[in-house]
Amino acid sequence: MLTAILILVGLAVFFGLVLGYASVKFKVEGDPLSDQVDSLLPQTQCGQCSYPGCRPYAEAIAKGEAPINKCPPGGETTILALADLLDVEPMELDEDAEAAPETPEVAVIIEQDCIGCTLCIQACPVDAIVGAAKLMHTVIESECTGCELCLPPCPVDCIVMEPLKKTPDSWKWIEPKSIEKTYHMVPTIIETTIKEPSAMATSTPLNDTQDNQSDTTGLSSSSDSNPDVDKKSKNDLNEKTRGAA
Repeated sequence: MLTAILILVGLAVFFGLVLGYASVKFKVEGDPLSDQVDSLLPQTQCGQCSYPGCRPYAEAIAKGEAPINKCPPGGETTILALADLLDVEPMELDEDAEAAPETPEVAVIIEQDCIGCTLCIQACPVDAIVGAAKLMHTVIESECTGCELCLPPCPVDCIVMEPLKKTPDSWKWIEPKSIEKTYHMVPTIIETTIKEPSAMATSTPLNDTQDNQSDTTGLSSSSDSNPDVDKKSKNDLNEKTRGAA
């Protein structure tokens, strides 16, 4: 009995050493670029990019075998991040790929209609559905990626997509898309605000000058139109001068 135990322990130690040596000697180095690309993908494992999951798609991008615009769940944000990482021009989302909804959605099982067929469990790439054969299934909301791969297999159509409910823990501030335009507009608005008072200040003298000119013009025109009045004024002035002398 003791001999058998010692033999088993010896074999376990021997094979453990062999496996440990093999893991070091024949270690397969991963591609750092693939890891970086994979970290930018949403990890929905939905297959909408025509690859089995996010990792194979990341490896294809790193090798230059796939474009960066085939991930609908990632959308424009992921495309811009990948373009910045790979130093390439951003691209529009592939026309063959359906754009992801602006509001994240998760799958919800109508439990009273579920027949417990387990087909949705087998289709879920992230194991977000729990249940057993002929028993009710349910979706773990925090694990669901909204890939919709569980919808087609359901024979009774008891799975629907619903918007993810926002909570204080899940709410995030969304940066406005036109924030760059807003930043560029601020100096213009400030300059316009500064220029307006000066324009108003200069407008008043101009108006006064125009009024004075109009008055002068009016006087001159009135004097020109009445020569008798002008002669009478000159005669009165001459008489006063003689009287003073």
